[in-house]
Amino acid sequence: MQESSTHAILAAMLAPAFFLTATASLLLSANNRLARIIDRARTLLRELVDVHDERERALYEKRIALQRLRSLLMLRAGQLLYIAITCFVGTSLAVAVDAFAGHRFGALPIWLASGGVLSMFAASFLLARESTLAVTAINEEMDHRPIRPQPPQA
Repeated sequence: MQESSTHAILAAMLAPAFFLTATASLLLSANNRLARIIDRARTLLRELVDVHDERERALYEKRIALQRLRSLLMLRAGQLLYIAITCFVGTSLAVAVDAFAGHRFGALPIWLASGGVLSMFAASFLLARESTLAVTAINEEMDHRPIRPQPPQA
């Protein structure tokens, strides 16, 4: 194999590597967000046990339902990001093997790269939706926080 074709193969493998890095960063962020959502849901579930007022109980159940929706969005986003990683690794492998196999894979590297980009694109929409729900959740909690009587000052 000539040096120029080796460089061309390495250059073709580089773009998926950049996408792979970006996807891995998004996946790390998504997993951290999912962990925080789970922690919040567990806290709400623990607090729900001590709530006896029906209106307050309904409020807690609404908050728990919102956390469930957020966690499902993060799960789907994470799955899409794992698919994107698989596609980008597959793209790099297909480019390398295709060069040695006499270019028999045709458009496979392009399809794999496109699948990765589309998965990343869809995951980004889910991440944006979850961020909106996170702000909605905190605003709702601030609007409906219980007012505790202040102890008398001495």
